[in-house]
Amino acid sequence: MSVDTDSGETEIETVDRLASELGAAIADLPEHEAFVEAKAAVEGDEVAQEHIATFERKREEFRRAQQRGEASELDRRELEKAHRELQSLPVMEEYLQAQSALERRLGRVNTAISTELVVDFGEKAGGCCQD
Repeated sequence: MSVDTDSGETEIETVDRLASELGAAIADLPEHEAFVEAKAAVEGDEVAQEHIATFERKREEFRRAQQRGEASELDRRELEKAHRELQSLPVMEEYLQAQSALERRLGRVNTAISTELVVDFGEKAGGCCQD
């Protein structure tokens, strides 16, 4: 383990500090700020919360019916309808757009890191033997 004689940091400490700085910089990005605001808007919207609860309930019911081998086409259509209704809410559309913009930005960050590591950091850094 080497030490940067100028700062007194080890390489590990430098990486940890830079990672923290990267996280703070990402948190300051307009895409992240828009996502946080959109998420708060969804969480504070009573109608959206009712639609989310309905969708989650129908999804869980459908999942259980599938496990029992009793899920019908009607059940699937009802779940899809609840999903469409949820996603069609203006507050939810804004949230999904903000989420997509943030994911695109984070994808570019992942690409930049992965290029330096010569590995897909977001996909492969967690394990050595993935298919």
